[in-house]
Amino acid sequence: MSTPQQEKANKTIYRIRSVVPETPDTATLELVRADGGAVPDFAPGQYNMVHVNNVGAAAMAICVHPDAPDVLLHTVRAVGRVTEALCGLDAGAEITVSGPFGAGWPLEPAEENDVVIVAGGIGLAPMRPLVHALIRQRERYGHTTVLYGARTPEDILYRKELERWRGRFDMEVLVTVDRASRDWHGPVGVFTNLIPRAPFDPYYAVAYIAGPEVMMTYAVEALHRRGVRKDWQFVYMQRDLKRGVREIATCDAEKSGLTGPVFRFDEVEQFLAARE
Repeated sequence: MSTPQQEKANKTIYRIRSVVPETPDTATLELVRADGGAVPDFAPGQYNMVHVNNVGAAAMAICVHPDAPDVLLHTVRAVGRVTEALCGLDAGAEITVSGPFGAGWPLEPAEENDVVIVAGGIGLAPMRPLVHALIRQRERYGHTTVLYGARTPEDILYRKELERWRGRFDMEVLVTVDRASRDWHGPVGVFTNLIPRAPFDPYYAVAYIAGPEVMMTYAVEALHRRGVRKDWQFVYMQRDLKRGVREIATCDAEKSGLTGPVFRFDEVEQFLAARE
């Protein structure tokens, strides 16, 4: 978890190069450093603190595009004062970013095993760099399956990128929506319906899960019923990140030295059950 001193020490001014609409309430900010410098290295799953002058700061998952490593990406859903302010900015505006912070997705357990990525809503954002990392070293991992659920077809993030992933011969991508429109021809229903039909070996599979906390709990249980061990499932505490990680630090998880935003599920299972 970052400290106020750390956030102050590495604050960097970024300029918004473009604002890319993703859904009616979500956009991806493409940022470049105002001084022309390089984007700091980060591990998939780490986050930045994004500061808006006179408004506040919010913790956001980091993304970069593999074809444009000097561009920092943050996908923002307008659900609060800071995120609404960010979504209202135009190209050319400047904001302050500090980071990266936190523990990222642990890839070592997935080597030579199947990989299952489960995301709900904006939970696909912290998964994006994870998928790119798997693709870059594809030979180190088994079959990769991406399971994604959104409220409606209009709420699907990174539609073109999902289509590119689906077009690969070494990756399975399944997408479902809670409510369908006439133009939608894919699965309809809760995301857990995808888990029984997903092509992975549950006894040799590692799962990475991001989304609302209730959704993650249901996903873990569905994967566990399929045969995936809970200590091979990792969750991303994405909502109200700073408060969530701070609360975890006050419970028994502190003894394990956990820092977030990524946690092994069996280490925070009690915490999530109490929050629900």
